[in-house]
Amino acid sequence: MRASGILLPVASLPSRYGIGCFSKEAYTFVDTLKRAGQKYWQILPLGPTGYGDSPYQSFSTYAGNPYFIDLETLVEEGLLKEEECDACDFGENPEYVDYEKIYRSRFKVLEKAFRRFVPGEDYADFIKENSFWLEDYCLYMAVKKQQEDVSWSEWPEELKNRDPETLEAKRAELKTEIDFYRFQQYLFSVQWKKLKAYANEQGIGIIGDIPIYVAFDSADTWAHPELFQFDEENQPAAVAGCPPDAFSATGQLWGNPLYRWDYHRSTGYEWWLRRLKYVTTLYDVVRIDHFRGFDEYYSIPYGDETAENGHWEKGPGIELFETVKEKLGDVQVIAEDLGYLTDSVIQMVKDSGYPGMKVLQFAFDSREASDYLPHNYEHNCVVYTGTHDNDTILGWYDGMADADREFSKEYMNNYKSTREELPWDFIRLAMGSVADLCIIPMQDYLGLGSEARTNFPSTLGDNWKWRMKKDAFTGELADEIRRITKLYARCTQN
Repeated sequence: MRASGILLPVASLPSRYGIGCFSKEAYTFVDTLKRAGQKYWQILPLGPTGYGDSPYQSFSTYAGNPYFIDLETLVEEGLLKEEECDACDFGENPEYVDYEKIYRSRFKVLEKAFRRFVPGEDYADFIKENSFWLEDYCLYMAVKKQQEDVSWSEWPEELKNRDPETLEAKRAELKTEIDFYRFQQYLFSVQWKKLKAYANEQGIGIIGDIPIYVAFDSADTWAHPELFQFDEENQPAAVAGCPPDAFSATGQLWGNPLYRWDYHRSTGYEWWLRRLKYVTTLYDVVRIDHFRGFDEYYSIPYGDETAENGHWEKGPGIELFETVKEKLGDVQVIAEDLGYLTDSVIQMVKDSGYPGMKVLQFAFDSREASDYLPHNYEHNCVVYTGTHDNDTILGWYDGMADADREFSKEYMNNYKSTREELPWDFIRLAMGSVADLCIIPMQDYLGLGSEARTNFPSTLGDNWKWRMKKDAFTGELADEIRRITKLYARCTQN
């Protein structure tokens, strides 16, 4: 069935207190998606972020970002006072997230709510149902704070290597802090499930996103080092990245620990099954980042400063996803299969049955034919004008090589389009393709330039900050989106 949706990270929503969250503005966004005839809201990973603020480098595979807890709801519930929230400095610019100010203020105000919180039966149920990850995560975060936020690899040996007596002593010593982290996760869960249920009631499905890898500095690696390629000192033997190519002479050094796939295979992929089963409770569809890493993964010696000395190793391949289908049934997955693909990767994606991705910004290379040009698509794919890692259409168009820009004009016959019309030309191209699903970043519907870019890959300091202005997604814009959506037979709303 043909359908479409909009990509907008939760953090990019407008809100009263510095960062997008599960506030009334999120519900308004869902309502406007419905008015626009959309079927899906695609978001980025929801995990707690650390250094660099990247949702793809989270402290936990399972935990939720406490920044997304709506403070106004806590005021309504009597856990906070409005003046307590207003007294905090969450940043002055409504179009950008000031993460430093959020970090310094959010936890202080949440701690006030925590002191007033009276646990009930549903809280106890949450603790019990999520104990398989929650207890390790909360202990990890409490110890991390006590250790002045350094990575667990720099903790004292007894803590680093999880000496049972030492951990038990820390659980007693840090009980209040541990309870505070439990409280945060409970609030996150309650508020997110309420928002997702509302979206589903309006006919809007949630497309979530999970990275293939976990962060080295995370509760996952600390609690389960056996899952990763670590040495006897619990240091990585090798880390993840991508090899040198036309875009980067030294490759990309991500630094994430690599999986011990032989161990995962010996357990029947238990960890992966649990992870995917859990995320299906959070999302309706799961986009898995760097899907090719399941076929082959790039291994870089730990300690190298570039990716130049890495090599490819075999991953679990289709066996993992055959196991997923056998144990979990038909999980709705989008395979992020961008970049250079070998024949074996292409075959794995095909065998999985999952739709791959097509990005229009990769299509217009005047030097060679591209698989990303719409006339080459098959039905079972998801087309984007761009992703969170791309510039906006206008920003990208401004930076195109002249020959590539001329090629795009010839392909679309839009020589006379004004700058204001350009994003809509590409939106129409995506909408009109045979791809079953079309996802458009909100910035492109708003006609914004590079100032609204979400992420500049392989850089630090100015990413994940953009926010949509309040009332930018107008009823008029929603009606225009709905008109185009109906025109290309993607409107699933009556």
